Amino acid sequence: MQRFPATAAALALLAGAFMAAPHAQAQQFNDAQKSEIGKIVHEYLVKNPEVLREAISELDKRQKAEEAQQRELAIESVKKQIFDSKYQVVVGNPEGKVTLVEFFDYNCGYCKKTLDDLAKLAKENPDLRIVLRDFPVLGQGSMEAAQVAMAVAKQFQGDKFWAFHQALLGARGHAGKEQALAAAREAGVDMKKLEKDMKSPDIRAGYAEVMHIADKLSLTGTPSWVVGKEVIVGAVGYSELSKKIENFRKCGKTACG
Repeated sequence: MQRFPATAAALALLAGAFMAAPHAQAQQFNDAQKSEIGKIVHEYLVKNPEVLREAISELDKRQKAEEAQQRELAIESVKKQIFDSKYQVVVGNPEGKVTLVEFFDYNCGYCKKTLDDLAKLAKENPDLRIVLRDFPVLGQGSMEAAQVAMAVAKQFQGDKFWAFHQALLGARGHAGKEQALAAAREAGVDMKKLEKDMKSPDIRAGYAEVMHIADKLSLTGTPSWVVGKEVIVGAVGYSELSKKIENFRKCGKTACG
């Protein structure tokens, strides 16, 4: 038999102890009372384990809400660097009403899988502005590929950079300096200028900026995305990104009430 009355009594006892007069200290339970309360709580949870699931679910919901709120504030603090940086690459519609920012790594398998999703999103959303940010977190090869890509961006933007980006990210195997240079050469980049641009202070500054953004937004992996005031982590797929883009277009938020 469930002991709801006993549980209620225990809760009432707890409430009474901690809801005393404003200037009084909380009362202390004696050992016998603590033991009885412990037994009541234990028995109730054993007989009603769904309460634990509900509590864990509610805790998870609150934690996610708190994290989302913290990230909204973080986005606001580095808004210009995220959406309008001199170091970024813009593809799709540069004047688009909706902006999707991707933080990627040229050696990220999940980023490779999302390449087709990104191409489809650009095709089906003519008002979509896509910002690409190198976030090389997977080793030296990724750093080298990012260095080449950021130098390529000094010559190419828009469709020309997108062609280079697809070739390098869509290629099989490991991406490093050699592979990135080959993709740049194939794309028609001025290789002499590229070699010079790779040593530019702008490359280091662009890398420092993206790492600063990642630190602010607590990004730890790729791909990661920003739409409006929301950070989206992981290869969530075309449908999820499309829904958030559509919502933002409708109400200025990724989730319309």
